[in-house]
Amino acid sequence: MDQGQESKKEKVKVYLLVGALLILLYWGLNHMSMLGGLLKSFIGVIMPFIIGGAIAFIFNVPMKSIEKHIFTKDKYKTPRMILLKRIISYVITLVGIIAVLTMTVLVVVPELVTTVTDVVRKVPGAVDQVIVWANNLLQEYPQVSDYLDSITIDWDGIAKSVFNFLSTDSIGIISGGIGAVSGLFSGFASFFIGYVFSIYILFQKEKLVRQAKKVVYALLPATHAQTVIRVSRLCNTAFANFISGQCLEAVILGLMFFIAMTIFRMPYALLIGVVIAVLALIPIVGAFIGCGIGVVLIAMVNPVQALIFFMMFLVLQQIEGNLIYPHVVGNSVGLPGMWVLVAVSVGGSLFGVTGMLTFIPICSVFYALFREFVNNKLKYKNMDTMEELYGLDDIVESAKKEKAKIVKSNKKSKGKNN
Repeated sequence: MDQGQESKKEKVKVYLLVGALLILLYWGLNHMSMLGGLLKSFIGVIMPFIIGGAIAFIFNVPMKSIEKHIFTKDKYKTPRMILLKRIISYVITLVGIIAVLTMTVLVVVPELVTTVTDVVRKVPGAVDQVIVWANNLLQEYPQVSDYLDSITIDWDGIAKSVFNFLSTDSIGIISGGIGAVSGLFSGFASFFIGYVFSIYILFQKEKLVRQAKKVVYALLPATHAQTVIRVSRLCNTAFANFISGQCLEAVILGLMFFIAMTIFRMPYALLIGVVIAVLALIPIVGAFIGCGIGVVLIAMVNPVQALIFFMMFLVLQQIEGNLIYPHVVGNSVGLPGMWVLVAVSVGGSLFGVTGMLTFIPICSVFYALFREFVNNKLKYKNMDTMEELYGLDDIVESAKKEKAKIVKSNKKSKGKNN
């Protein structure tokens, strides 16, 4: 009797919970704008901590590798030595990142200054060519000159428009400028807070992991908690490997362009190689943005070489997109090359650059979980080693027949020799 009453109470609780969720869903659908505003405000409040978490995750990738390969002795397992190796690995990582950024700036800025200087020098000559072309056009087509003479310009109307703009719209421009400056300071403050928060995360990550496990085990059943922890570890590994693979692929692509442009004696080889390497951190699309920048820069010097560069880009992009990128990034996250391309395409279509950056590791996690699910199901059905399950029975049978023919022919040849 007691068990029946308890089961009824449990059912009532479930019904009440489902009803409450349905009511909340109905209310949310009717107040989407308000929920969107609340969500935007909440994200704005926690944005420094999101930035800090992202910085900590990126820093943790090289720091973990440094601690794993350099501090391997048992003496580094005490609390004091753990803190020491954490400090050393953090300083090495920070110095390395600053060095890479500094080298990039030192390469890009002088080249940009040289390019801008060349463009400024060519402007007077280009203006003279335009004037000569316009004069020749007017001489060959007098009707164009007559049409231009017939055009009257309302200088009074233009002056009034300028005065109205300065008196009314200038206030909006000033307020917009003030908003931009305040947004810049707000962004700097968020980055500074996030950076400090990332330091706390990196130096207390073991403690934070233990606390997170306690919370998961306290809120969920043991089996579900173990699943959540296992998936979290898989996500962490996938995203960390994706970052390292993406950086390696960007370096390879930048070197490919630098070497190819040097061989063909194209201008701005180092600048364009660095730009493409930096932009290649954005999967697939970043290299095309670098190509556009390269075409513009080279076209200012030699349009024919700009066309050759574009054709070279198409060749190298095919090699990189179909061979290097799927293998380097796909192998790093454990995702086949075909699915890497699918993840980039789908992620870019749905969420733009953010989707491109996140969908590859996300898909690798789902791929690993689905592969594990399928293998477990096959083991449960005792079908994981059956050749006919994978469509290999015909191949195996033909191989056996071919082997039998070879053995038979060998026997005949031996009999003739005897």
